Amino acid sequence: MELAYIPSPSRGVLYLGPIPLRGYAFCIIIGVFIAVWLGNRRWVARGGQSGTVADIAVWAVPFGLVGGRLYHVITDYELYFSPGRDWVDAFKVWQGGLGIWGAIALGALGAWIGARRRGIPMPAYADAVAPGIALAQAMGRWGNWFNQELYGRETHVPWALRITSSEGGRVPGYYHPTFLYESLWCIGVAFLVIWADRRFKLGHGRAFALYVAAYCVGRGWIEYMRVDDAHHILGLRLNDWTALIVFLLAVTYMIVSAKRRPGREEVVEPLAVTASADGRETDGETDAASGKSAPEKAVTEKAVPGKSAEPADEPGTAAGAPESATKQS
Repeated sequence: MELAYIPSPSRGVLYLGPIPLRGYAFCIIIGVFIAVWLGNRRWVARGGQSGTVADIAVWAVPFGLVGGRLYHVITDYELYFSPGRDWVDAFKVWQGGLGIWGAIALGALGAWIGARRRGIPMPAYADAVAPGIALAQAMGRWGNWFNQELYGRETHVPWALRITSSEGGRVPGYYHPTFLYESLWCIGVAFLVIWADRRFKLGHGRAFALYVAAYCVGRGWIEYMRVDDAHHILGLRLNDWTALIVFLLAVTYMIVSAKRRPGREEVVEPLAVTASADGRETDGETDAASGKSAPEKAVTEKAVPGKSAEPADEPGTAAGAPESATKQS
């Protein structure tokens, strides 16, 4: 008797006239907006300028999409280049297939280019956007739900995912919703990074490294549950090995970075500091209420109560003071 299960959508695309609206694409787009919004808030809190995160994302997002697709096509090349397959399908991103490993790697390259153009330290930017990237992944995983893909082993738990499609070798039935497991895990990773960053003042890329390490832990056990075709090395899926290697690299970076560069960056965006300093200097040139310059206002404030702040009898000499004491170089 079927008591409860997670239904799959009857289709993953809606048509607005001739224009297809694909659920997978919507999830990716919403995830990008979440990442930019949260990243901008964290960047401004660190002393950066509002809008900088979005400007750099213009570089990072396209690079990330290309990297994610390349990783998927390279690691699952037989889906596109084996006999009977159409290689043109390798460009159909809307059908699913974005490898997070490639997306992060090439997306980081794009972010580095954007950050370098603005004179911003890449580790500080990575720390700011790390929780947002985790939330973007959480949202993006629902695209797999729309496509009825990347589910786990067969199960009859109350939260089982019901697969109804038989296309592409699918067998209708009830399976572990690994897309949901990873989505919830990514949300937990985002909150972990936010908490740790506030508690320990992480800097120099360590918040981003924590995100990477925490994600890899979850990806390891979730990947082990999946039943879709994948390359295996020594009995483990390729993505399990990737998660293990990346986890070790992230932890190593956190340890070495903490020893070599403790604390966090004091300045994350030099342009923001310059703009702030220029604003203070401009405000100090003339007092809006009195019309006096800052030095004139200071002299007036220091005048003896009840006496006027008139100039001395002799130009350049204060009353009662030696002439040499009043000259400025």
